[in-house]
Amino acid sequence: MINLLIDGEDYRLQYRRSVEDPEGFWAGVASGFHWHRPWDKVLEWNFEKPQVRWFEGGQTNLCYNALDRHALSHGDRIALIWEPNEENEEARRWTYWELKEAVVRTAGILNDLGVQAGDRVCLYMPMVPELLWTVLACARLGAVHSVVFGGFSARSLADRIADAGAAYVVCAEQIRRGPKVLPCRAVVEEALSLLDNEQENPVRKVVVQGRPHHKEPLCSFAHTECLDWEDLWHSTLSRPEPRWMNAEDPLFILYTSGSTGKPKGVLHSTGGYMVYTAYSFAQVFRTRPGDVFWCTADIGWITGHSYLVYGPLLQGATVVMFEGIPTHPDPSRFWKICQRHRVTHFYTAPTAIRALMVYGDAPVQSVDLSSLQVLGSVGEPINEEAWLWYHRVVGGERCPVTDTWWQTETGGILIGALAGLSALKPTFAGLPLPGVQPVLLDPSGRELVSTDPPTEQEGLLAMRFPWPSILRSTWGDHERCRNTYFSPFPGYYFTGDGARRDAEGMYRIIGRVDDVINVSGHRLGTAEIENALNLHPMVVESAVVGYDHSIKGQGIYAYVILRTALKDSDQETEDRLCRELSETVVREIGAIARPDRIQLVEGLPKTRSGKIMRRFLRKIASGDTAQMGDTTTLLDPTILESILVGRKG
Repeated sequence: MINLLIDGEDYRLQYRRSVEDPEGFWAGVASGFHWHRPWDKVLEWNFEKPQVRWFEGGQTNLCYNALDRHALSHGDRIALIWEPNEENEEARRWTYWELKEAVVRTAGILNDLGVQAGDRVCLYMPMVPELLWTVLACARLGAVHSVVFGGFSARSLADRIADAGAAYVVCAEQIRRGPKVLPCRAVVEEALSLLDNEQENPVRKVVVQGRPHHKEPLCSFAHTECLDWEDLWHSTLSRPEPRWMNAEDPLFILYTSGSTGKPKGVLHSTGGYMVYTAYSFAQVFRTRPGDVFWCTADIGWITGHSYLVYGPLLQGATVVMFEGIPTHPDPSRFWKICQRHRVTHFYTAPTAIRALMVYGDAPVQSVDLSSLQVLGSVGEPINEEAWLWYHRVVGGERCPVTDTWWQTETGGILIGALAGLSALKPTFAGLPLPGVQPVLLDPSGRELVSTDPPTEQEGLLAMRFPWPSILRSTWGDHERCRNTYFSPFPGYYFTGDGARRDAEGMYRIIGRVDDVINVSGHRLGTAEIENALNLHPMVVESAVVGYDHSIKGQGIYAYVILRTALKDSDQETEDRLCRELSETVVREIGAIARPDRIQLVEGLPKTRSGKIMRRFLRKIASGDTAQMGDTTTLLDPTILESILVGRKG
């Protein structure tokens, strides 16, 4: 386990050392893990190429460090508590020894199927234990896992399978989400059909979990074999030992939306990700043996990867995994789970907090939350009202609230309040962790240097130095990685976020500066949604922007131009068409991308060169129309008037 920080003074000393001697600092952190072979060189980096390599020459296995070493030293400690979707079903528990055995057996299934180191395995599953087992089993074998959130459509799943070149898919029969039972295997079958039709199907074998009561035959494809998890579970005799991987070998691919239509496959490597996720988990949450850590995120997102699976288990913590949603069967479900399992550390998204605030204080106060010690926030900047309610009602004003900022691309938390040490300031994420060197840039790329005396400054958030879990590339397209993150400001990793730094050096994240919308903590590219809308046969063009949403943080507002205008009086036809447009987006991307508002327009505000001026559309969507600003660059300024008249919401 990584030693925790002692006090605030220790933070300042460690931070200074991490900047003055980064290689010595991170070598000291990495020495707390098991390495089959020590590294030859701590760090080699160049942001121009870009190329970052940590612990070059070292060999390790992330699954061994997360499970085997704990099973040997404290195998009877509870590692995993799984809370099922239905409240009347009994929760299940695994010790570190039992969890290791389940993962080894799962690795045996994959090994028998022919999975080799470097093979890509796509996982499309609900929040069931088998998902966590399979993630760790891939790490044990050196296979590259690519988890796709169970809410994505068949088209989105197919695109990710094809891009990763996944030869294996592990899925479930169905997904239970609150009162709903959603298809899972059927979505995979549809995705494979799409790939077969496009002659881009790399999948050789599909494993389906959770179908003991289903009698119908499994999917049948020309080049893809479909198998039942239960049959394989009972028949496998393989018990693979960990495969020792080079520190820079790929660990996983996780797809995230960008400002262009095609999602990016963010690639993380083994050694650096292992070191940083464990380190950041230890420093931010400061758990100790016996603590129970619950991250409510789905493993389909980076938060679930880093702070449900890898970070806590690398530190030997007890983790809670929940299959359901916070309001099923009633809005006290989250808090009942905290009480039932004596949760000490609770990590969730502002979207969930705001959604539960609607029900008032009573659901929280109906249970005993005295076990809680630390509250965490992740996914988007938390607004002050939600922060105060979280601290006062859920935490009883005794639990520090650690807001955290990071990205899929960063692998772990870069800026956040250190529980019990950092000053608490609502809406501010906090200070950079040791080893993290953020800067604020002006639009020309010049660093905003702290003044004397320090004053509040605002700029573009970038990093001047690599940390161990920085992304290594975008899968199959390194040039896209360079253009997206390193070309905008040469010599820096550009986060795509704007930020404010106060006089004490604390950071507040303002939001995205590119065409990416943060919906309930999930990044969605506007181009991806526009591409989906444009598939409808009646659509000529569309433009999508985000706007402030009281629950989601940001909502999706779509402006759509039709091939043939509808009659003004035909409201019923318009409503039906908007429903069709909405369902088109759901079919192509998934329910998380469903537009909140769709406005049919005659035109879009464009410059003479044809560029859509989205700042006007954002103002209209948000209702901030008193001062539209300079419209002289528009080809037809009068188009704004017609859009204003038809504004939704």
